[in-house]
Amino acid sequence: MLSRLRTAYVWFRAFRRTRPFWGGVWLVAGGWTVLKFSLSSVQLIVSTGFGGVAGYLVGGGMILCGLIPLAAPRQRYTFGLIGCVLAVVSLVVSNLGGFLLGMALGVLGGSMTVGWGTKRPRGARVPRSAPEAVEG
Repeated sequence: MLSRLRTAYVWFRAFRRTRPFWGGVWLVAGGWTVLKFSLSSVQLIVSTGFGGVAGYLVGGGMILCGLIPLAAPRQRYTFGLIGCVLAVVSLVVSNLGGFLLGMALGVLGGSMTVGWGTKRPRGARVPRSAPEAVEG
């Protein structure tokens, strides 16, 4: 039993280090917060039209933008930027963006997703270009 837990921990650690994990987690948390504060009865949502559905669309979009980079890390720029835009849009369409909490979490997660870079091995150096000659 202990060896299975150890194997699962090693797998999760490798998964977390090779993907924008924390950015995705914060973006999903922001989307869930926007969705949570957008909840109301179905009759009210149908009667208000797009204004009632917009909170669900923006919150669901934020959750998707947090999950997709976990599955496809090369798409982090695209979905991180879309997630940030959706978080800012949630300020207008969904109860001040989940009372500012969902918007703040979404912007934080989206920016962390965009800013994530692959972890280099220890001791690896980034090659520098040779200085160019200056003509006198």
